[in-house]
Amino acid sequence: MLQGFKDFIMRGNVIDLAVAVVIGGAFTAIVTAFSDNLINPLIASIGGAEVNGLGFNIISGNDATFLDFGAVITAAINFLLIAAVVYFVIVAPMNKLKEIQEARRGINQDEEDVAPTDVELLTEIRDLLSREVR
Repeated sequence: MLQGFKDFIMRGNVIDLAVAVVIGGAFTAIVTAFSDNLINPLIASIGGAEVNGLGFNIISGNDATFLDFGAVITAAINFLLIAAVVYFVIVAPMNKLKEIQEARRGINQDEEDVAPTDVELLTEIRDLLSREVR
């Protein structure tokens, strides 16, 4: 049981995932600071001088009933920023690297090098056997 756990932990994917979570958390903090200190004030300025942000109170004077559209817009911007950075900094380069490695190993083979299908192999065996029987 412990050997299985050790094998699981020692896989490269688990280590990569742990690093990604740590870096993702650090990057999320940067994006949140950017949004809270730059984006939120810009969105709040759209709401006007007498409003706390881009939204309104359902019941006047009750702050618990404030519908904050600015927070939703900020969350969407956070998501798009994080997704864009993850894609352009991690996913796209890794895909390109994988493509280069596959090309070096010859995984992208020509049609001539493709292994025959089961049906083709069985047909060839049948033809060879029928020649021997004659």
